[in-house]
Amino acid sequence: MGLLSKKDSKLILDPLADNNPITIQVLGICSALAITAQLKASIVMAISVIAVLGVGNVVISLMRNIMPSKIRIIVQLVVVATLVIIVDQVLKAFAYSLSKELSVFIGLIITNCIIMGRFEAFALANKPWRSFLDGIGNAAGYGLILIIVGFFRELLGSGTLLGFKVLGDPIAKTGLYAFGYENNGFMLLSPMALIVIGIIIWVQRSRNKELIEEH
Repeated sequence: MGLLSKKDSKLILDPLADNNPITIQVLGICSALAITAQLKASIVMAISVIAVLGVGNVVISLMRNIMPSKIRIIVQLVVVATLVIIVDQVLKAFAYSLSKELSVFIGLIITNCIIMGRFEAFALANKPWRSFLDGIGNAAGYGLILIIVGFFRELLGSGTLLGFKVLGDPIAKTGLYAFGYENNGFMLLSPMALIVIGIIIWVQRSRNKELIEEH
């Protein structure tokens, strides 16, 4: 028998597609709009949320039988705030410039409705291992959308990926720019993130008609 049963595997795989927290549950939209102008920022935010939600779900699950119901929200906020502070300090230590770019948005992980939602909906009712898988799965689903949006926004808006010029040099007019291509500055504006997410939702639901009926 493998490490993951079929039921456990679904906890990771479902949020990547048919139960994605952004495109299906429509959660975590704010950060998707705010930090996806660059692919690097999208990847770092995705990794940060995976770390916070994966560990956070385990902590809440371990505490579920000793946590008074009346103060559970406060306890959950303390847990997620502590984890976010740790992530923020790690970023400042190893990627200070990127930490400055993300600035307040790392702190806003505390109020990310995906995290509090998984604490309430899953971690409080399940054992640590399954809670960990649920946290990793939902955070990965969230991160996947951020990375896709960040990829297209940076590529079409700046002509770069991870800061490297991939379409050519717009000043020297090399690559695609030699044929008259121009970067689409609108892709760097927040509304374009919403449009890209809308396109992803349309593609996803056009491929799976059941999602239209269920949602």
